[in-house]
Amino acid sequence: MTERPTRISVTKIARRGGVMTRGERIVPEEVPIAFSYGGSSHAVMMGTPADLEDFAVGFSLTEGIITDRSQVAGIEFLKDEKGIDVQVTLVDDVEDALRRRRRSMAGPVGCGLCGIESIEQAVRTVPNVSEAELSLSHADIVQAIALLNDSQPLHRETRAVHGAGFYVPGKGLIAVREDVGRHNALDKLCGAVIRTGEAGASGAVTVTSRLSVEMVQKTAILGAPVLIAISAPTALAIRTAEEAGMTLVALVRGEDFEIFSHPHRLSPGSIADVA
Repeated sequence: MTERPTRISVTKIARRGGVMTRGERIVPEEVPIAFSYGGSSHAVMMGTPADLEDFAVGFSLTEGIITDRSQVAGIEFLKDEKGIDVQVTLVDDVEDALRRRRRSMAGPVGCGLCGIESIEQAVRTVPNVSEAELSLSHADIVQAIALLNDSQPLHRETRAVHGAGFYVPGKGLIAVREDVGRHNALDKLCGAVIRTGEAGASGAVTVTSRLSVEMVQKTAILGAPVLIAISAPTALAIRTAEEAGMTLVALVRGEDFEIFSHPHRLSPGSIADVA
């Protein structure tokens, strides 16, 4: 198992003439990544084996296992040829709370929404970010996505991974993470941001993927009041962003984009009046 992309042989078909040639393509690795707490497996994700400490912290945060980086006492990685077991040690009271949560589970759970026991938890209420005093200009939105597109080395090599970045006005992108899974990329970013000590409310999350409700939930848990994407949102994502007081910006194409919720965070004069 390797953390680096893999170079493989492929058969290429030319656009004109249908000529077959042999060539090479670089593809990203995808491996099972297990998260274990107190020696017990909690979830297994398929993901890119990089930035695993960020992944562990971010996953623990967005899954509601921790509320602060200080609650993680240690992280150890156990690797073999099949995958990686990320062993997370929590401080005693948090580990006890997780143990009680496990005992209360009614039955087995899947990894689509890890640790979820009910429909109510799948559409959980997320932190309200209405009070975050973040203002962005039209130029900030355009720059945030442009910088993200330019800050994805693995995507440039493979064209097969998602990216997530944290944009702070005046600072630019302070962190970018990539993964074959869009949720994983965002979890890694959340871990990276809180490990830097940067407040989530100080910036906007930018992603290369579509905006499903989980992306809104994870962004709100980080505390970021703005989520920007190059693709479109789902209806539930929009409703969740509205309830959370989050500004949802999507379909960013060059200087064009659409705002689906709470447009007040774009500074006056940055949006033309719409008849």
